[in-house]
Amino acid sequence: MQKITLPERPNWREHAQDVGFSFADMHGEPYWDETSAYAFTLEQIENDLEDPATELHAMCRDAVAEIIASEELMDCLAIPEAHRDLVAASWREGDPEIYGRFDFAYDGDGPAKLLEYNADTPTSLYESAAFQWQWLEDQLKAGVLPEGADQFNGIHEALVARFAEVFEPDSDLHFTAVADSPEDYGTVEAMGWAAREAGLGAHYCDLDKIALSDDGQFLDDQDRRIAVLFKLYPWEDLLRDDYAAHIAGSGCLFLEPAWKALLSNKGLLPVLWQMFEGHPNLLPAFFEAEVGEALAGRGAASERAAAAFDRAAARLAEAHVRKPILSREGASVSIHQAGEVVETSTNTDYAQHPRIIQAYAPLPTLDGFHPVVGAWIVGQTCAGIGIREDCSRITQDLSRFKPHYIKP
Repeated sequence: MQKITLPERPNWREHAQDVGFSFADMHGEPYWDETSAYAFTLEQIENDLEDPATELHAMCRDAVAEIIASEELMDCLAIPEAHRDLVAASWREGDPEIYGRFDFAYDGDGPAKLLEYNADTPTSLYESAAFQWQWLEDQLKAGVLPEGADQFNGIHEALVARFAEVFEPDSDLHFTAVADSPEDYGTVEAMGWAAREAGLGAHYCDLDKIALSDDGQFLDDQDRRIAVLFKLYPWEDLLRDDYAAHIAGSGCLFLEPAWKALLSNKGLLPVLWQMFEGHPNLLPAFFEAEVGEALAGRGAASERAAAAFDRAAARLAEAHVRKPILSREGASVSIHQAGEVVETSTNTDYAQHPRIIQAYAPLPTLDGFHPVVGAWIVGQTCAGIGIREDCSRITQDLSRFKPHYIKP
């Protein structure tokens, strides 16, 4: 994996405005940045990213079944008791999934290491699926990229196929996000675009305009019944809203389904390590509370945790990361080395949540930036990647999106 300096397209900002990519710059800083791009070999893409991501998703589905069968794990993931049946039923009834994004630490050499799974409401979809593909085509045409260069990016086509697989033609879908958020709307519109290409109806409604009918059905801003709702609003918040009590009786199919609340939770990471300890794409991870109990020698579960912790203790002591089980954009995350905090997020919005401890996987450093590879899952298969980089080792809300290509 290389970072290659390249000339920008002379008219890319005008093109971004024309296609509605209004968040190419955010908070006075560039978000989309094509002054350079990441170059991969085909072997790196196929063997180190694509195949492992598809395998990891299958492992995550195994973890869902494990968590649903365990009240103890439901407790560890802080799933509200009142809605655990809703989460379990969505899994047992086979509520369909559409997409998700693994975040990997990867330097082009060893196995990619899973940092977390954004399985419920991942953003950066539009720029991954569409804008970086247009960049590739334009730069090939301009001769900036070598002839035969490609990109690992079948995300949009995979979404179209997934919608067509899940829903009958002419089915009506609704899409919602928090109002006045250009980035969120860009993601929702990318999904709606794919749904329309799949022959489905796609209707948008701001989240705060969704209503409840007298007979318990969700309605859009034109009083139409919502039968299927893609919501760019995380389950960890939705399950704590008053509206959550009406979900089960509404007859509405949610995308992503309620069982994705188990995969978008960073408590997934200790569960995966417990189930697949030593897997080359996983990092040792433990619930912070579990580690404390293990070290205190309490009970059979603590004995298992203590044994696993002992095997990982030296690596964790060298360097580890502490993350709240519910956190976004790196909020309330801290990096520890040799017993000292060496970096911490300035955003502490999620500090009140229980935490996990995960072995530290250093991100590569290229031109002063640290890239994270986002591997997109559509259905149950990896369909493409997007890359964000940050000058901090904790990828946060002002990270930059960088295009990539596969060397011929």
